[in-house]
Amino acid sequence: MSHGVPGLRWWIAGLIFLATIINFVNRLTISVLAPVITTELHLTATQFAGVANAFLIAYTISQGLSGKLYDRIGTKRGFTVSVTVWSLASMAHIFARGLFSLDCFRFVLGLGEAGNWPGAAKVIAQWFPVRQRALGMGIFNSGTSIGSVVATPLIVWMQLRFGWQATFLVLGAAGFVWLALWLSLYEVPERHPRLTPQEYALIREGRPTETQRPVPLATLLRRREAWAIAIARFFADPVWWLYITWLPLYLYKTHGFSLQQIGMFAWLPFVAADAGSLGGGWLSGFLIARGWSVDRARKAVIIGGMLSMCTGMLAARAGSAAAALAFIAVVLFGFQSWINNVQTLPSDYFPEQAVGSVTGMGGVAAGIGAMLSIQATGFVVDRWHTYNPILWVAGLLPLVATGALFILGGPIRRLALENAS
Repeated sequence: MSHGVPGLRWWIAGLIFLATIINFVNRLTISVLAPVITTELHLTATQFAGVANAFLIAYTISQGLSGKLYDRIGTKRGFTVSVTVWSLASMAHIFARGLFSLDCFRFVLGLGEAGNWPGAAKVIAQWFPVRQRALGMGIFNSGTSIGSVVATPLIVWMQLRFGWQATFLVLGAAGFVWLALWLSLYEVPERHPRLTPQEYALIREGRPTETQRPVPLATLLRRREAWAIAIARFFADPVWWLYITWLPLYLYKTHGFSLQQIGMFAWLPFVAADAGSLGGGWLSGFLIARGWSVDRARKAVIIGGMLSMCTGMLAARAGSAAAALAFIAVVLFGFQSWINNVQTLPSDYFPEQAVGSVTGMGGVAAGIGAMLSIQATGFVVDRWHTYNPILWVAGLLPLVATGALFILGGPIRRLALENAS
């Protein structure tokens, strides 16, 4: 008989954290290498925006489909599908010879990578009690920031040593290493042989008894809470996508950075993002443990994140690259604190069998907002050769996002849903 592993849920969160790092390193490879790839393939800023949006079109479609997929086939098989698709697509970038082929490979990459978020949200909802979910989300979501920190110097080093095609090949293959760990170690709590009875009782703490029948999409579309999450992400997620897509080119064109300087400094704001992800998740859980309601704790942290994101307007007036990076660091700290708690809301509002679908709906809205903002950025940069108007708009979007979230979402509490098929 297998012995239980104390604190197994933290190891599960660690697995998802590792997947998110690999996911983000694969995603950011093209952004970090943008100065090289745009020069070698003769791409304008608008064309590069199109390449980014090829990823986002597929990513947006797949967010909704992946949410339903994970609710239907479960997290173990769902992650297997997602990781296989994104790893093969990343490796296929070695065959890119122009704009069309690059668009095609980015599209398939987006189809696979999108599954990480509804899948991860569902894993956390399955494995963590309500009061620890935001921290669990923070652990896995910090993989986006750590992935960004690791990606920039690693990708630049690999490009300078081996070339950009080999960089895509090696980083894509990393997903299959993770997949071997996943298939050998993961199972849902009800069937995991190493989960202790004590931890299982903790995981189920405070949960109502729920049936496992899927909640119809029509039911979710009638809930203003689902729309609150989707609209909030439509307006706020473009802030994150602005920096992960354009930061290397922004430093290259606005502040004259070389590829080596990008490798040395562009990762610094993502350290702050990681702190925001973990800190935002920890703080809301801490406040709940101190007696705050879930509604009050989540909203307090969300407001703090919103205010931090608004400092992005100051980056437009920064007199030096160091000042701009400092303001951007505050923005990314705030965004990760904000999004970490917003991504927890599907499991706060909805039963477990709807979490993947609602998270997917939010991801679709986020993808649409990101596509519009990325294309607008390419247009502005090509026409006026400045990022400043985009930085100003990005500083105002969090106000709109948070206002919509609070007005439409109302108090944060578990809903009673009809779940008949």
